[in-house]
Amino acid sequence: MWYVYFLREQIGKLYIGSTGNLQRRLNEHVAKKGTIQLLGYVAVQTEEIARKLEKYLKTGSGRAVLKKRILTDEA
Repeated sequence: MWYVYFLREQIGKLYIGSTGNLQRRLNEHVAKKGTIQLLGYVAVQTEEIARKLEKYLKTGSGRAVLKKRILTDEA
């Protein structure tokens, strides 16, 4: 299982990433950036799908979809 996840960093920046081990990756973010807020994640079957979804969500239209459909409190 692979995950595409959405974080709010301490400085308020939205971060989008993907990983095969969500807990490990979140721990890495905390160690590097300090306090973070996990806003959500999507589980997918393969790394290829995760990378494609991550790439899309980092585009202007992808961020709009993310904010409107997934992060409804963030819009």
